[in-house]
Amino acid sequence: MQKLVSIITPSFNSEKFIEQTIQSVLYQTYVNWELILVDDFSTDDTFAIAQKFAKNDLRIKCFQLSKNSGAGIARNFGLSKSTGQYIAFLDADDLWKPEKLEKQVAFMQTRNLPFTFSFYETISENGTKTGKTITAPKHLKYYQLFFCNFVGNLTGIYAVDYFGKIPINSSKKRQDWMLWLTILQNIKTAHPVPESLAYYRIRGTSLSSSKINLLKHNFNVYRNFHQFNVVFASVCMIGFLFTQLVIKPFFIKKSLT
Repeated sequence: MQKLVSIITPSFNSEKFIEQTIQSVLYQTYVNWELILVDDFSTDDTFAIAQKFAKNDLRIKCFQLSKNSGAGIARNFGLSKSTGQYIAFLDADDLWKPEKLEKQVAFMQTRNLPFTFSFYETISENGTKTGKTITAPKHLKYYQLFFCNFVGNLTGIYAVDYFGKIPINSSKKRQDWMLWLTILQNIKTAHPVPESLAYYRIRGTSLSSSKINLLKHNFNVYRNFHQFNVVFASVCMIGFLFTQLVIKPFFIKKSLT
């Protein structure tokens, strides 16, 4: 019997994308899931669109926060409503391939892994494939994750039986990286499904689209999450920049077409 997967999806002003995101979950070949959509007080029709899907499929559960609070708080709210044996994450503008859950859960179960993730591809804001696949080390160690978030948030899944429900940091940015760091502190090594199972949408507001913001928010992880002083956090940023500029490009595969 398939174990229940709880999919946590925070949303904010995503009316252009939320339908495609929900459809990508509905198309899953793995059917025992619940999709917990937490709208972060959108000012557009995101919540109304989600509610229409919820009326037609009881596996979809919609909630709306009373004020805009950030993705971390929205994810924590969704986590509190989850009932699954596995926790997965999917943002309101990203997409899963139909076999994503089936392949990933099987990968976890056959190898007795409490956490895993997968490779993923990038698409433009309008959904055009960029020809890039983001891969990761086959045996991802904590020290590697410490200097670079190799885990795409839209691909991570962890087992509640092993970890319990892990609280999400309330910071507005980089909560996913902090979550994976917490997990790797426990299990030391993570293994990705060695194929692309999802599509990450690069938008004008995406963190990855702003290198300056990326630097600022990563510095805050070293300062606030790791509790490092300014000097040591700055030294860590040197390691981060080296990894980002020299090492990570080896894990970005470009198609020939």
